[in-house]
Amino acid sequence: MAKQLVAEIKVQVTGGQATPAPPVGTALGPHGVNIGQFVQQFNDQTREMMGTTLPVVISVFNDRSFTFIIKSPPAAVLLKQAAQVAKGASNPLKDKVGTVTQAQLKEIAQVKLADLNASNIDNAARIIAGTARSMGIQVVD
Repeated sequence: MAKQLVAEIKVQVTGGQATPAPPVGTALGPHGVNIGQFVQQFNDQTREMMGTTLPVVISVFNDRSFTFIIKSPPAAVLLKQAAQVAKGASNPLKDKVGTVTQAQLKEIAQVKLADLNASNIDNAARIIAGTARSMGIQVVD
């Protein structure tokens, strides 16, 4: 008999620093998944992305086994790193907290291309530019 998918859980975890504490423990606990095993596997796979927030999709099966897919970091996290700011503006229409160049946008778009609804790098860069504007980060040439 094949494994049957019971749940699909989406959480954001810091790369290489997952612990059984929330949000991981509270998301996996009700489904009976071995939390320690997930934490160990996740930390092993994300050692090189230490400190970066990563979205994870965890598929839980009826025999309490699991698989997980690590997505690319959110665009906002990558933009904050590129602009070297701690957080976005509270009022992005009036306040500008940093700047990014078109080249940096294309780099971020290259990383995010698989997770975006875009057919090429230029369209992906326009999506990332919209995220930057909504964060109060100015795009310069």
